[in-house]
Amino acid sequence: MVLELRHLRYFIAVAEELNFTRAAERLHIAQPPLSRQIQQLEEDLGVQLFERNARPLKLTEAGRFFYAHAQQLLAQTAELAAMTQRVGKIERKMSIGFVASTLYGMLPKVIRRFRTRFPEIELSLHDMTTMEQIQALKEGRIDVGFGRIRHEDPNVRRILLRDERLMVALPSGHPLLLAKPVLSLKDVAMETVIIFPKSPRPSFADQVLAAFHDRAIEPKSIYEVRELQIALGLVAAGEGVSIVPSSVKGLKREDVSYMELDDPQLVSPIILSTRLLDESDDIKALLEMIYDLYREQNIEFYPGN
Repeated sequence: MVLELRHLRYFIAVAEELNFTRAAERLHIAQPPLSRQIQQLEEDLGVQLFERNARPLKLTEAGRFFYAHAQQLLAQTAELAAMTQRVGKIERKMSIGFVASTLYGMLPKVIRRFRTRFPEIELSLHDMTTMEQIQALKEGRIDVGFGRIRHEDPNVRRILLRDERLMVALPSGHPLLLAKPVLSLKDVAMETVIIFPKSPRPSFADQVLAAFHDRAIEPKSIYEVRELQIALGLVAAGEGVSIVPSSVKGLKREDVSYMELDDPQLVSPIILSTRLLDESDDIKALLEMIYDLYREQNIEFYPGN
């Protein structure tokens, strides 16, 4: 038998949606042809991939095995295509995905310096969650991602650049600002804690919740919002406090103050992600530029991961 890439794409869509109708909508095809293609795939393989009597649809053991390897094969195909296109292009391009909070740190300086040093490389920037970056890398839509979530994928290389200390954002005039020089999580837990982003998950919000959970601390109240700017706006309005990466204090607001936390283990990682096999000179140059900027700014980092 000959497996075609479209068969893998069709199967993966059904395996992830566990519903033929939703999978067909995702693939922009009609549902009956999709069902026939999956049936044909099962006949060609000589095994059943789905338990069709189950509600919702379920993968068989063979289906789970096939799904894991089909994902890897499609990702490697996208990776091969993206790297080959880069090698063959006279015009050099690099697409970068980033989580919004990295814009308050060194990323803008990295981008400006890279553009100055390599004007022949066309950079494009894309606001994405960490999980969206991983998918975009595997599909060849971006070449580099800057995220905060530790998520392992066999087709993605993850480089921990540094751990960024967390701080507490409080409304100006809050009693805690005068009560003590640094705060503990127990102090923060007495307030309404505003976390972000609300979705998609996992996200930075889960890192904050895990920090409380790991120390057996239960916040008085949790308020979930869509993004950092909304969280800071609500802090300014006196609706609660928020735990944020320390670089956010560079976003100066008269109505928001920041305090350090007493636990040096309260950090959020900054992680650079690329496709596993992508060893391009452009990405190596970007990484070295990041390390150079950290050295210039006396920022602790993890070199040579």
